[in-house]
Amino acid sequence: MDLVKALGEQYMKPELPTMDVGDTVRVSVKVKEGSRERVQVFEGTIIARKHGGINETITVRRISYNVGCEKVFPVHSPIIVGVDTVRRGKVRRAKLYYLRDRVGKRAKVKERI
Repeated sequence: MDLVKALGEQYMKPELPTMDVGDTVRVSVKVKEGSRERVQVFEGTIIARKHGGINETITVRRISYNVGCEKVFPVHSPIIVGVDTVRRGKVRRAKLYYLRDRVGKRAKVKERI
């Protein structure tokens, strides 16, 4: 079991920003189109953090053109260029799945000061 942990720690990113559930983040992702590579930004609210260690993932949700869009990002993946925290959220739950049913101002999370 220690061998698996040692291999996992080798590939973990050492410099991760502090990101919690409820924070609005800007995730920069490498996108490969044919022979070209570019960086695409996905901005939204973190509604869930799952697993831990090398398997850690965050679920980011945003609403564009009145349609909700969620993406699950593996935090330690090499395709993730960076995660920037735009604003901190004040929440009392570990999973914000209730935001899926809300639209407009009701889907906002209060800001932590």
